[in-house]
Amino acid sequence: MTQSSRFRALLQRDGMIVAPGAYDCITAKLIEQAGFAAVYMTGAGTAASLGYPDFGLVTMSEMVANAGRIVTAVQIPVVADADTGYGNELNVFRTVREFESRGVAGIHIEDQEFPKKCGHLEGKQVILREDYLAKIRAAVAARRDTNFVIIARTDARAVAGLDEAIARANGALASGADMAFVEAPQTEDEVATVPRLVNGPCLLNVVRGGKTPDIDLRHAEALGYKLAIVPGLLIKSVVGICDKMLSELKATHRHPPPIKEMTVPEMFRRFGADEWDALRERFRSPLRNAAE
Repeated sequence: MTQSSRFRALLQRDGMIVAPGAYDCITAKLIEQAGFAAVYMTGAGTAASLGYPDFGLVTMSEMVANAGRIVTAVQIPVVADADTGYGNELNVFRTVREFESRGVAGIHIEDQEFPKKCGHLEGKQVILREDYLAKIRAAVAARRDTNFVIIARTDARAVAGLDEAIARANGALASGADMAFVEAPQTEDEVATVPRLVNGPCLLNVVRGGKTPDIDLRHAEALGYKLAIVPGLLIKSVVGICDKMLSELKATHRHPPPIKEMTVPEMFRRFGADEWDALRERFRSPLRNAAE
């Protein structure tokens, strides 16, 4: 079974999937080990891992390469941020093919003008609705695997209001998208309104400190959301912990105690050391037996 078919099967079950955001293989494996059913490859986190803000500076090739590495590191489905699709309908077509070929389970494509910004920043602009829907149609047509999930994201709430965002979401679903992603609803009432008025499965982007109010994920599930992504959880935590540890090292001139004590072998085991050791022994054993 492909990861796209696994992800689609998850979406067909009752309840909501929670996919924390990963920006590299370390964070992806931690998400998997914590028992989550899917990984979300965050675009903002990927940009930060390359030393950039989420200003549309990362290329399609860089995003696809990162997604491919994450896919190989975990056994659960990976959903990826594909930004604006990196151009017009033809670019979107190629973008879908590239992510699909790396084993990604699904992507979301948005309607911001290029260069885009993080959805929770000011100063965004969106393309015309008809141009956006043309890109969604191209994305749907591009996939070779019908289980590959196309998520249509709209940032129109910040520019043209919630009604326009919902109209775009419904237009995208009518154009063949599998799920709608209305970015940055600004009140609890708006959060509740989206799944009520959108004619299909909805994604909620959970960004602490962003434009959307903090919401209990159990409440989001009760409202009818099908997928919740939490893109900033790990990268914000890592930045905060690293700042603290580096400050202590500089101040004390000693290795500060980590947040969680872990020996070197224990750390390596978190990333497959036992499996690799077993694999090595599997190939060495016949030679040793013959020598004996």
